[in-house]
Amino acid sequence: MRFEAMTRPEILAAAVRDAVIVVPTGCTEQQGPHLPVGFDSWFAQRLAEEAAEVSDRRGVPALVMPTLPFGPTPEHRGFGAGFVDLPSEVHNAVINAVVRSVIDQGFRRILIWRGCGGHDLRDVVEGVRGAHGGVLVAMPEMPFAELWCRLGDADVPGGHADSFTTSIALALWPDSVRTEQIPGPSRVPEWDREPLDFTDFSDSGVIGDPRFGSAELGRQLHAESVAWLAGQIEELSRG
Repeated sequence: MRFEAMTRPEILAAAVRDAVIVVPTGCTEQQGPHLPVGFDSWFAQRLAEEAAEVSDRRGVPALVMPTLPFGPTPEHRGFGAGFVDLPSEVHNAVINAVVRSVIDQGFRRILIWRGCGGHDLRDVVEGVRGAHGGVLVAMPEMPFAELWCRLGDADVPGGHADSFTTSIALALWPDSVRTEQIPGPSRVPEWDREPLDFTDFSDSGVIGDPRFGSAELGRQLHAESVAWLAGQIEELSRG
C-alpha cells in the first residue's frame, strides 16, 4: 500500500478498485531541544500507513503516497536552525501537482493528511473540487488535541513538541528522544498574531508543556490516532 513500493500495474489496479489514496504532508522544523526536526514527517507517514493497513483489512483498499517532508514553517525561523521553510505558494503548488497527478492516474478518492496542522491547503482542496466534479477530496482536521484531553490530561497545555508529541516519540521512536533535554512549559501563544513567531512565546521552541509525556500514553494515543484516521479513510470510501 506504499505508492513508491508498488509497480505501475499494481497502482493502476488500485485505481480501478477505487482505492482511497492518502497524500501525507509533513515538515522539517525545530521540535524543541528534545525531539528531532523530522518528527512531523515521520509521524505523518507512519500514521497514514498504519491507518491504510487497518482500512484495507476491513475491505476498504487504500494506498499512501510518500510524505512531502517540507512545508511553510516561518514561525520557527527565529530559532536559527533546524527548519526548511517553503513559501506557502510553493508548498501549495507542489501539493496541487501531486493531487492532480494521482487524479490523472484514475484515483477519485483523495485524503490529504497534514502532518503539520498549521499548513493551510483549503485553496488547493477547493480548486481540485471545482475542476474535477467526480473527485472526492477530504482534508480532516487533526484529532490530537481531543485525544490528549481524553487520554492524557486536559490541564496540560499543548501546541508544539508538547506532551502528546513527546509521548508518541517515547512509544514509537524512543531513541530519538533526548530525555535529559525535555524543557519546561512555554508561555501561551497569541495564535492570531501575524506574523506568528514562536520565539515570542518560547525560549526552548516548545509550545505547551512536554514534561507529562510517557511511552504508555504514547501507545494509547497512537492506537486511537490510527483508528480515527482509518475511520476517515473508510468514510471517504463510502462517500
